[in-house]
Amino acid sequence: MKLKVKKDDTVKVIAGAAAGQEGKVLEVDVKNGRVIVEGISVKNMKHVKPQADKANPDGGIVEQDRSIHISNVMVVAGGAPTRVGRKLDENKKLVRFSKKSGEVIE
Repeated sequence: MKLKVKKDDTVKVIAGAAAGQEGKVLEVDVKNGRVIVEGISVKNMKHVKPQADKANPDGGIVEQDRSIHISNVMVVAGGAPTRVGRKLDENKKLVRFSKKSGEVIE
């Protein structure tokens, strides 16, 4: 199955506790069909042990983003959430396009 959401896309959450919020996709988990969206579903309970060579040498509690199922987000193109389709362009290359406006999504 080909997913319609890619890393660095701007998406809007359409279902769940964070419905209506927008953010940028940081990571796509293809195997589980989930995405991590920047600033949405932040979890404050990750306890990190002190490690000398890592980014957090003192340890402590670190904020961590949780994933959202891919069916609960829509790609934002042209300022509005839209469904995404795929078609061949003039160079015979498969591109994504907005089904609302018809424009190509980069």
